[in-house]
Amino acid sequence: MNERNLSLLCDYYELTMSNGYFKKGMADRIAYFDVFFRTVPDGGGFAVAAGLEQVVDYINDLHFSDDDIDYLRSKGIFDEAFLEYLSDFHFTGDIYAVPEGTPVFPGEPILTVKAPVIEAQLIETYLLLAINHQSLVATKANRIVRAANGRAVLEFGSRRAQGADGAVIGARAAYIGGCKGTACTLTDKLYGVPASGTMAHSWVQMFDTEYEAFKTYCELYPQNATLLVDTYNTLKSGVPNAIRAFKEVLLPKGITNFGIRLDSGDISYLSKKARKMLDEAGLEQCKIVASNSLDEHLICDLMIQGAKIDVFGVGERLITSSSTPVFGGVYKLVAVENEDGEIIPKIKVSENVSKITNPHFKKVYRYYDNESKKAIADELCVYDETVNENEPRTIFDPNAVWKAKTLTDFTARELLVPIFKEGKCVYDLPNLDDIQSYCKEQIDLLWDEVKRFENPHTYYVDLSGKLWKIKQKLLNDIK
Repeated sequence: MNERNLSLLCDYYELTMSNGYFKKGMADRIAYFDVFFRTVPDGGGFAVAAGLEQVVDYINDLHFSDDDIDYLRSKGIFDEAFLEYLSDFHFTGDIYAVPEGTPVFPGEPILTVKAPVIEAQLIETYLLLAINHQSLVATKANRIVRAANGRAVLEFGSRRAQGADGAVIGARAAYIGGCKGTACTLTDKLYGVPASGTMAHSWVQMFDTEYEAFKTYCELYPQNATLLVDTYNTLKSGVPNAIRAFKEVLLPKGITNFGIRLDSGDISYLSKKARKMLDEAGLEQCKIVASNSLDEHLICDLMIQGAKIDVFGVGERLITSSSTPVFGGVYKLVAVENEDGEIIPKIKVSENVSKITNPHFKKVYRYYDNESKKAIADELCVYDETVNENEPRTIFDPNAVWKAKTLTDFTARELLVPIFKEGKCVYDLPNLDDIQSYCKEQIDLLWDEVKRFENPHTYYVDLSGKLWKIKQKLLNDIK
C-alpha cells in the first residue's frame, strides 16, 4: 500500500529460533510448512481463500535494512554472523497456494512453503496475517452476498475497521467475496474496487431545509443521486422531499438512475412504505438502499419480511466479521529434508484430536462429479501421488469414517499451484475482477447443502490411503 519494509513484522520468536538454527548449522536445511485452518467462521460449510496477492508483494520485497539490523543488534542476543546473514537476506524457496477466491475447507493446505528453515520461519507471521484477515472478510462478504439473493451489496465499513490496512485490504477481500463496490476511496485507487457514496446526515443538516439539501445534491451530482431520507422523518418529510427533488431536477433531464437510502428505524416497514410512495409518484425505477448494522442474518430476515430493498450497504459486521472475528489459520511444520534430499514427514500431536496435523509435503485434489459438475470431495495426497480418473476412488467422511463415497465418474483438479520457485515468482496474478468471477464460479460448483448458513452439510476432505498410513505410523512411533 505504501513504502514500508515489513520484514520485522514477525513474532520475535521467529528471530530467536532463526538465530538458533543459524548457530547450530541448520540454516540451509529445507523445511516444509502448511498454512491451513481448523474451523469455518460462523459455523459455515466453507471459507473463501484470499490474501495471496499481498503475500506475493511481501515475498518480493523481503529484506532487512541497515536500520533493521541495527535494531536487532541493540537487543543484545543475536549472533553477529547471523545479523550479517540477515543483511543479505532474500527468499529463495518455493511457495504453492490455492488461487484467491477458491472455496476451502478445514484441514487442507491453503498455502505450502518449501524453503531453508530460517526463510520459512521468518515469513510465518505475515503469511498468516495476510491470509487470515482477507480470508475471514472474503468469507463473511460471501455469506452476506448470498443472503442478499442477487441484490447488490456494498462494503461500507472503513470507519469501523481495525486500522487503515484493515479498511483498505478488507474492502479488497470483500470484493473477492462478491461485493459490488466499497465506500473506501483508497481501495478504488489501489485495487480498482469501485468506490461510491453520496451524502451523510450532516449534508442534510447543513441546509435550511431538507428539500434544499436534496435539490442541491441532485443539481451537483445528477448522475449519482442517492438521497439519505431519515435525517428528520423518513415518511413524512424524507421520502416526499426526495420525490420532489427527483421530479423537479432529474426527470426533466431524462435521468432515471437515482435512489434513496434508509439508515435507521424499521428498515422492512419503511422500505415497503417508501416503495409504495415512490411507485405512486411514478418513480418505479428509483432504487432503495438500506444500511445500518446489517449482516447475513438480518438480510435474510428482511427478505422473509418482503422488504423492498435493491441495494444493501454493509459496514462494521462485514469489515470486522464481528460474529466470528478470527479466521484461525495456522502455520505448521509438516516435513524436512535430510542431507540426501529425502523428505521426512513430521507431525504435531495433541490430546485435542483436531490439532493433530497432517504430515508430509502434499497435493490437494478436488473431485468433480462429471454428471452434475459439482464438487464432491477433496483429498490430501502425498506429493508424489497421481490420481487416475479412470479408476474408482473411495473417500471417507472425516466425521464418520464408516460413511464413504466411491467416485467412479469424476474429474480431478489439483488445487495448489506454484507461486514461487527458487525465490522467483512464477505466478501471473489475476486482476481483481477475474478473482471475483472465479470465486463465484467455484462457489456455484458447491452443493446447496454445503452453502447453508445453518447446519451445513460437511464437505468430504479425506487423506489418501498412502498419506493415512504415513500419519498412523508417525502416531504409533510416538506412542
